[in-house]
Amino acid sequence: MSRKPDGPLRKGWTTGACATAAAKAACTALLTGEFPDPVGIVLPRGETPAFPLCEKRLDGDSATAGVVKDAGDDPDVTHGATILATVRRGEAGAGVTFRAGAGVGTVTRAGLPLAVGEPAINPAPRAMMQAAVAEVAAAQGVSADLVITVAVPGGEALAARTWNPRLGIVGGLSILGTTGVVMPYSCSAWIQSIRSGIDVARANGITHVAGATGKTSEAAVAEHYGLDESALIDMGDFAGGMLKYLRGHPVPRVTIAGGFAKMVKLAQGHIDLHSSRSQVDFGILAAWLEELGLDGESVEAARRANTAAEVLDLAGAAPIADLVARRAREAALAMLAGGVELDLLVVDRAGRIVGRCPA
Repeated sequence: MSRKPDGPLRKGWTTGACATAAAKAACTALLTGEFPDPVGIVLPRGETPAFPLCEKRLDGDSATAGVVKDAGDDPDVTHGATILATVRRGEAGAGVTFRAGAGVGTVTRAGLPLAVGEPAINPAPRAMMQAAVAEVAAAQGVSADLVITVAVPGGEALAARTWNPRLGIVGGLSILGTTGVVMPYSCSAWIQSIRSGIDVARANGITHVAGATGKTSEAAVAEHYGLDESALIDMGDFAGGMLKYLRGHPVPRVTIAGGFAKMVKLAQGHIDLHSSRSQVDFGILAAWLEELGLDGESVEAARRANTAAEVLDLAGAAPIADLVARRAREAALAMLAGGVELDLLVVDRAGRIVGRCPA
C-alpha cells in the first residue's frame, strides 16, 4: 500500500457505482434517445452522486455510455479507467442480465459469490444497476428486460495488478463495491480479498494455504512447499484478518511467512503488522537474546537498536529467528480453531528462510 498523504482525504467511487451510472445513462438513451449528462444515481446508503459522461453512443438497438472512475485519494489501480456500459433490449420476461465486455473478467473457479462462467460483476453492483435501469424503464412504461454489457478498456492489463488471477477471474477486472463509495486507504478491500482467497481455496479442495507479508516471503514459501498460486493468500499486514477468517472457515494446513520484523510483531501479540499501527518492542526482543545466552553488551545493543534487522545481525549464530517463529506461531494458534496444522517461516530480505517452527 502506498504512503498515505497528509491532510483530509477525498473519497471516490467504486467501479460498481461508475458502471451503474453508465448503465442508467445508456438505458435512458436507448429508451428516450437522449443521454442524461451528468447522470445521477442513488447509492445503497442514500448518497446521490452525479457522474459526467466521457462517452455516448446510440447505435439503433443499443446504447453505450462511459464514466471515468475517480477513486479520490485512494491508490486504486482502476483510478482513471473508463467504465463502459452497453444496454440493449433482452427477451421478454428475462429481466436484467449481465455480460462481460472487453476488460471485465469471467469467474472460472468456485468459491466466489458468483457462479462459474458468470461475468465478474459482483452482487451489489448488479443490484445497483438493476434498480437504476428498472427506474428508467418504469418511467417510460416498459418492462426492464435488458442486457447490460460492462467493459473496461485496458482492464485485462490492470487486472494483472489485482488478486483476480489467483482467484480464478480471467480476462479482466471485477466490477466491485458494496456501498458505491471508495474510502481512501481503507483496509476493507484488502480484508475482503483475503477472505475471497480463502473461500476459493476451500471451494477448490486446496488443503494447504500460505499467507505472506510481502512478495519476498511469498516467493520463499511458494518455493519451499511447491505451492500453486491459488494456495497463496496475500495477507500483507493483516495477519489478524486472515487468522480470524480462518477460524470460522478453516483449511487443514496453514503457513504464515514473513520478514523478521513483521514476525517479531506477531510474536509480541500484534495482529496488524503495519508500521503505522504496531511497533517492535526492542526491550522484549533484547530479553529474548538474553534468554538465548547472548552477552550483556549484545543484549544492551539490541535494546538500543533502531531496526529489527540490526537485532537479527547482532544475534549471529543464536537462533533468534527460530525463537521468534515459535512465539509467533503460538500467538497465531491462539486465534485459530482446533485441528488446523500451522507452521511459521521467518524470511530475510534476500528471501532465505532463517527461522521456522516447527523446525
